[in-house]
Amino acid sequence: MHKILAVTGCPTGIAHTFMAEEALKIAAHKLGVEIKVETNGASGVANALTAEEIALAPGIIIAADKDIDADRFIGKAVVDVPVKDGIHRATELIQQVLDGRAPIRQGKQKTGNITQTTGEGSVGRQVYKHLMSGVSNMLPFVVAGGILIALSFLWGIFSADPNSEQYNAFAAMLMKIGQQAFGIMVPVFTAYIAASIAGRPAMVAGFVGGLLANVTGAGFLGGIIAGFAAGYLMLWVRHFLERLPRQYEGLKSIFIMPLVGVFVIGSLMLFLGKPVAAINNGMMDWLSSLQQANPVLLGLVIGAMCSFDFGGPVNKAAYVTGTLLLAQGNYFFMAGVSAACITPPLVIAFATTLFPKGFTADERAAGLVNYILGCTHITEGAIPFAAKDPLRVIPMMMVASSISAVLTYSLHIQVPAPHGGFLILPLVSNPLLWVLCILAGSLAGAVIFGFYRLWLNRRQPVPHQQSL
Repeated sequence: MHKILAVTGCPTGIAHTFMAEEALKIAAHKLGVEIKVETNGASGVANALTAEEIALAPGIIIAADKDIDADRFIGKAVVDVPVKDGIHRATELIQQVLDGRAPIRQGKQKTGNITQTTGEGSVGRQVYKHLMSGVSNMLPFVVAGGILIALSFLWGIFSADPNSEQYNAFAAMLMKIGQQAFGIMVPVFTAYIAASIAGRPAMVAGFVGGLLANVTGAGFLGGIIAGFAAGYLMLWVRHFLERLPRQYEGLKSIFIMPLVGVFVIGSLMLFLGKPVAAINNGMMDWLSSLQQANPVLLGLVIGAMCSFDFGGPVNKAAYVTGTLLLAQGNYFFMAGVSAACITPPLVIAFATTLFPKGFTADERAAGLVNYILGCTHITEGAIPFAAKDPLRVIPMMMVASSISAVLTYSLHIQVPAPHGGFLILPLVSNPLLWVLCILAGSLAGAVIFGFYRLWLNRRQPVPHQQSL
């Protein structure tokens, strides 16, 4: 039998992508079948599938939450699931291919540079994949720009202002570069939503729509509207222009489609810009006021969101909100988000260290890795532990993250960078206090989780000896 093929990819292209790869390989080994996994990571595609391998494969597993090149699998048996299923249901997915229960892919037809999606999963899943494609391509701009802006503050909060006594030329340069990278995150986000729906020609209208969302103040919400509008508009325009003779293909793709797309989406955003900006600003103002009026409630909400799916869509919603508020000069909100995201892997690390009898040797080894993951703001390290008993473990993580976030908001700590974990401590307004807030939540969660695993070990000693 020829090898089964798989493709994995998550919005950030870091943890989930490679955890799904590892889970699929382990499951294939146990089932005695050969598998090749292509990873769509942050640094690009690795271990790419060849046309010959695709032609010979009995089936392909797509475990991805971002837009990947799936047109090459048309006519093949394909299992298309979220990346989390690649981690949690790897054996089941491979068995589905082996049993011949994978549906034949007929979901995309491609004409020129336009890809039209038809019948490829639920509407909700398609919307989510398009959104995550935008987020995936936006995040590098957010992280690079945000950290450069934060680094400029090392010379003082007004170090980029030529009229201030704190002014420093190098700090001003960092600020200018960072602001440019940070400033195009909405246009990039919008462009790649559009491209995920309708291919490269939609990027032009999407990017311009994102720029106008910035100009009008419509921000992230306006970017979502512009991205989806540009994508589906281009699908309609492509369908309308199919009657043109083939010799006009260049005119269609280089002149007519960009012109129509930019004009229609530009007009739409100028018309909707102010109303959407009012909604956007209202939400941001409410969140900003909540951190002053009721930091406990805000911390509970943010903590629960960040630990609900460990880097999934709910976690990303909190993170993206924090980055948007960073762009507005609000550094308090991101402090709680970062604290809540750092906490779950540290809960695992401390629990496996403080309660070694509750964990197998493999789990204790994985716990040590979580020290590194937690300190560098990679929440996904907690997933293998939570996946074994999600209904009990996830609430424990939510409690721990909420404690860290509540303490951070209550003490008015500021974090001006969108990522980095403890690597950005020099940029934090009160680094020692922030670390203590995170440790308090992490240790509280570790105690709860550790005692639970000791109890579980005594109650079910045989199943518990299974490794991750």
